[in-house]
Formats: sequence, C-alpha cells, structure tokens
Amino acid sequence: MDFSPRQLAALAIATSFAAGLNVYATVATLGLLARFQLIELPPSLGLLADGWVIGGAGALFLVEFVADKVPLFDLVWNALQTFVRVPVAALLAYGATSHLSPGNQLLTAALGALVALAAHGGKLAARVAVTPSPEPFSNIALSVGEDAFAIFLTWFATEHPFLAAAIAIVLVVAMVAVVQLVVRALRDAFRGAPRRAGSAVPNASP
Repeated sequence: MDFSPRQLAALAIATSFAAGLNVYATVATLGLLARFQLIELPPSLGLLADGWVIGGAGALFLVEFVADKVPLFDLVWNALQTFVRVPVAALLAYGATSHLSPGNQLLTAALGALVALAAHGGKLAARVAVTPSPEPFSNIALSVGEDAFAIFLTWFATEHPFLAAAIAIVLVVAMVAVVQLVVRALRDAFRGAPRRAGSAVPNASP
C-alpha cells in the first residue's frame, strides 16, 4: 500500500500509540510488512525493513514478553521503557512525515511523542493498579492483551490509517482518564495511611 501524505500522518499517530504499548512489537511489525512488500514505507523509514533491525526488534520483543509478565519487576521494566518508547515513537512519526515541511515534521514528531507517552502512562497506571493482586494471571492477561493490540493496531493502521488514528485518539483520552483515576486513588491511599496509623496507637494518657 502506498500512502498519501495525510495517510502517513494518520499512520504516525496510530503507530505512536502502539509504540507506547510495545515499541519492539511495533517496529518489528512495520519492518515485516515492509520486508514482504505488503506496505511501502517512506524512504526515511526504509531501515525498518532491514533484517538486522527486524531481528533485533524481535529479540527485544521476546525479552519484553517475559519481563512484562513478572509482577513488581514489570513496574521497573515499564518505568525504564519510558526512555525507549516515547523517543522511538517520536522518531517514527518524524520519519513517516518526511514529506512535510521541517516545522510540521517536528510538530508531528512531538504529537507522536505525546500520544506514545499517554499510551505508556496508561499502561503503567494499569500495572500499578493490577500488580498488588495476589495472583499473577491478571498481569499476564493484561500484558498479552497489550502486546496483541500493539501488533494489531500497527497492522490495522497500514490498512485503514484514518480509522486507526481515530481509535488511537479515543484511547488516548481513555488512558488519560485511567492515569487520573489511579493517581487519585494512590493519593487518597497515602492520605489515609497516616490517619489509620494514628488511630491504631492507643491513648497513653492516664
């Protein structure tokens, strides 16, 4: 599929969201689709179809597939991935819009970074909410769902870029709401902890 300039901008938004969930799955999926000539990426993203890039992204995807499913460790892993998912999403958006003026290209890259940050923040907030669960299956199910959706959205964006971008925007709004709910719940929990501790101390006065 050969993309028009507007379709490439929509593709950048959708893949930025996917990268915020799993950047390695997103890069590997784009690379494989281009490698087998199912899509035609702009020349600035041609490196994604290189065998070494696909192999490296696939290997890192396998590492994340395991690391992202270990309770508690997944929080550390996802926190560190902030420094990978957001910059790579910005680079993908920048490369996808090489046809635009430099100013608009930078604007699209910034938008891609914000979309990826929202997706990543929502993912991290969901993990904070689920990790305290005593059973590991919630983490595993959530992680598998995120991986599958990142791959699906990347592929779907190559077939229906405008619809995929619309889905990504709706999910960004939902992710922001999830982050706000989790932050509010944690703030209320920390505020309530000193009160509960104070009420547990017996009155020592005669």
